[in-house]
Amino acid sequence: MLNSARATSYPITAYAVCCALGTGKAEVAAKLRTGYSGLVPGSVLSATTWVGAVPGELPVLTGTLRGYDTRAARLAVAALADVAGPLAKACSRWGQQRVALVIGGSTAGLATTELAYREYARTGRLPGWWSPTAQHDFGAVLHVLRELTQVAGPAYVVSTACSSSGKALGAAGRLLASGRADAVLVGGADSLCELTLRGFHSLGILGAEPCRPFCQSRGGISIGEGSALFLLERSGEAEHALLGYGESADAYHMTAPHPEGVGAEAAMRGALAAAGLAPEQIGHVNAHGTGTDQNDRAEALAIARLLGGAVPTLSTKGYTGHALGSAGAIEAALSLLCMEGGFLPASLYCEPLEAGLGIDVVCAPRALPKGPVLSNSFAFGGTNVSVILGAAP
Repeated sequence: MLNSARATSYPITAYAVCCALGTGKAEVAAKLRTGYSGLVPGSVLSATTWVGAVPGELPVLTGTLRGYDTRAARLAVAALADVAGPLAKACSRWGQQRVALVIGGSTAGLATTELAYREYARTGRLPGWWSPTAQHDFGAVLHVLRELTQVAGPAYVVSTACSSSGKALGAAGRLLASGRADAVLVGGADSLCELTLRGFHSLGILGAEPCRPFCQSRGGISIGEGSALFLLERSGEAEHALLGYGESADAYHMTAPHPEGVGAEAAMRGALAAAGLAPEQIGHVNAHGTGTDQNDRAEALAIARLLGGAVPTLSTKGYTGHALGSAGAIEAALSLLCMEGGFLPASLYCEPLEAGLGIDVVCAPRALPKGPVLSNSFAFGGTNVSVILGAAP
C-alpha cells in the first residue's frame, strides 16, 4: 500500500535538534563536520553495546507539569527552546486554533515506567509518584508541548516504530494541504530505555561495537535517543521546505524488511511523485542505514534501482545511534544542517564497504551536491516513509 500526495511545498520556518551530538544546532553541525561520534559504551543483560545518549542535563519539568516529568518529555522540551520564538509569531499570525501539533515517538514514558516497576519488584507496590496517563502514555508528551506552547489546533501522536517522526512530517504536510491547519509544530521525541535494548538484543541485531552501516563487517544496531522539532507553515520566509513525502506499508514481516526493498522503493517513489521530481534531481540520500545485515542490503537495492548507483548516500546513525521513533525527525534536521553548511559528512565506520551494494556510500566528507535530500525511515511491519527536503522556492 502506497500513500503519497502531490502537494505544494511548505516552508520550514524554524527547526531544532537534540541528539547524542548535543542540544544545539551549531554544536551538532560542528560535530557532524568533524566526524565526531556521539556513541558511548552501554550494556544490556550480559551484552556490551553502544548507545547514543543525549549528553548533559535536560530541563526538568516543574509546576503544573511536574507530574509529567519523564526523559522523553525533557527531550521534547529541550528541542522546543529553539523554535519557541518563531512558533509564538506563527500563533499570532495564524491564530492558536490554526496551529497544529504532531509528534512521532515509540517509547513514550517507558524509561520512567521501568523505574516504577523496579520499585514494585522491590516493595510490592507501585510508587505514588508514577502515573500511567501522565508519564507512560504517548499523550503525555503531547500534553506537555500543548501546555508550554498554547498551540490549540489539531494535535496527535504518530507511533509506527522507527518511521514515526518521519511519518509525522507527512502528516503535517497533509494537515496543511487539507486546510485543517495553517502551521504545524511537528517532530519526534524518544528516550533510551531497557525494553528496546533488550528487544533488539533478543532479535540478535544489537551491535557489540558502534554501528557500521553498509560495512562488510557490520555487526548490528546501536540505539540512540533524542528529539527534533520543525515549524511548517503555509507560507513564510524560510531557507528550506518540505518538498514531498511518500509512505508505504509492505507488511512483509513483523521485524525484517522485504529483502528486495520493495516497500522502501515504493516510499521513495511516492516522495518523488509528491515533490514533482525525477530521480536524477535528488542531490543525496540520508539512508535509514541501521548497520544491520538485512536493512542495509535491502535499502541499497532499492536506492540503486530507483535513483541509480551514482547518488551520494550516507547514514548518520554512526553519529547518533538509531533514535527509533525520533530518528526520522532527527535525521531530517541533520540533513538541513548539512545543507546550510554545504557539506556531506562521512558515513562513519562504513569501510570496508560490502561489495556489490551498487550505491555510492559517502566514506569521507564531501562538498554538498546540488539538489534536495531524500531522507528514509523504515520500521517494523514494513511501515516506510521517505521525505524530501530542499531549498524553499
